[in-house]
Amino acid sequence: MAEEVELKLALDEAHQARFLRHPLLRQASERQVTLLDNIYYDTAGLALRRRGIALRLRRQGNAWLQTVKLAGSATAGLSSRPEWERPYGGHFDFSDIEPTALRNWLQRPELLARILPVCETRFRRVTWKLRAQTGAVLVTLDRGWAIADGKREAISEVELELDGAPVQALFHIAGQLAERISLVPAVLSKAERGYRLHSGTMPTPVKAESIALSSSMGPFDAFCRIALSCLEHLQQNHHGALRTEDVEYIHQMRVATRRLRAALRLFAPALPQELRDGLRQPMATLTRQLGQARDLDVLLGEIVDPVQNAMPEEPRLAALASNITELRYGVRAEVLAALAAPTYGRMLLGAVEALHPLTPPRLTTASLGEFAAARLRHLCRRLRRLATAASTSDPASLHLLRIGIKRLRYALEFFATPATDRTLHRLQSRLAVAQDTLGRLNDLANAGVRLSDCAGNDPGLREAVALIGGWHGARHARLLVEIADALPKLARMRLPRRLVDARGTAGRPPAP
Repeated sequence: MAEEVELKLALDEAHQARFLRHPLLRQASERQVTLLDNIYYDTAGLALRRRGIALRLRRQGNAWLQTVKLAGSATAGLSSRPEWERPYGGHFDFSDIEPTALRNWLQRPELLARILPVCETRFRRVTWKLRAQTGAVLVTLDRGWAIADGKREAISEVELELDGAPVQALFHIAGQLAERISLVPAVLSKAERGYRLHSGTMPTPVKAESIALSSSMGPFDAFCRIALSCLEHLQQNHHGALRTEDVEYIHQMRVATRRLRAALRLFAPALPQELRDGLRQPMATLTRQLGQARDLDVLLGEIVDPVQNAMPEEPRLAALASNITELRYGVRAEVLAALAAPTYGRMLLGAVEALHPLTPPRLTTASLGEFAAARLRHLCRRLRRLATAASTSDPASLHLLRIGIKRLRYALEFFATPATDRTLHRLQSRLAVAQDTLGRLNDLANAGVRLSDCAGNDPGLREAVALIGGWHGARHARLLVEIADALPKLARMRLPRRLVDARGTAGRPPAP
């Protein structure tokens, strides 16, 4: 069995020629060009895929090579996974695969009889061997197609694979390549793209997934797992943000950056200052850029459009909506330019590298359960204070309360599993409702300023702003009543005892 450690990066097809001219590639000790045909096999029901197994045949001249790969670990483009390779002799042979249970499962006659080809990849691979301080790094440029059921999707990616070098060598070389070219971590393998074509799965915005933490982890390791998951979430929506008009992609990217910033704040006592500073500022800048686009999406879609739909013949509303749309397109273009720039790729590569330190720091001796309990108690006490001080006549106090709720919700998502605890699930739902109500109030409060800016000194447009304010007046009043009813309950809120047990039993159960 071999352990494959690689960093997979997406390269825009328009930048391939520029990549090939990169000065670093001239330093390669070896250069090789190959044409690769790969066929991926599974059952009609994708039984192998469901178990995280990839079965591939690769043509090598007139011969074929069989490869079995397991899912292993893959986050934000960096993957490490076990694989087994052997010559293919006309039938699949799994005799050298460990563990035994996996080998026995693959060798079952009833499974072998159902295995068939599901997708292919065909591409031209150029490989450069670059010497590192110890060992080497293989840099490959793959250009070609993923193919399934008469459909195809272009492949344009760069892979960096360890050849006896330490993992930091991957990031060192990737950073040099990314100085001139936009290279971003790729979250879909070639096989996954082929499977997606085979299944007819259309790309859609991706929401954050639950993060599996183990009670055996230390706080720093838990933070790295969470942060890498946030970066994965970010990148899962990057391509859709650049290539489609669906505003949800940018929204999900913003959610990913906000979750990562919340994790930085939550785990601050367990993180080195250098790591916090290195991640905080780039994420704050990116969040602000994404937020500008998202705020205009909300202003148009949730504030202006409902009123315009209710008064379709009102020209003043149409004129104001036109101004906002023009501004929105301009801001969106700026955001997309930032997401396509080399700076964005370098920021992500730097973040992934920082989350794979050679020597993990040990700034706290607390177990993850003890750390989680202390942080949850702190956030809950702060939320109660904010709820007690909040008033429906003071928008600033409601804004602070919304932030307090959001931080506690993120902490609960990171540390706990509501699906297995009804009490916790009810608490999360109650917090979500309060946060949503406060968020809508905040959108309405901010809308007045933004609409006035868009209207300028034009009397007709300012009248349109007044129309919008009047139309939303009843809704605003209802939201204030809802939050007024919720404030006393938030001020008395308590977390489930098991989450804040001082003996350190808080947090997720061990991951399976």
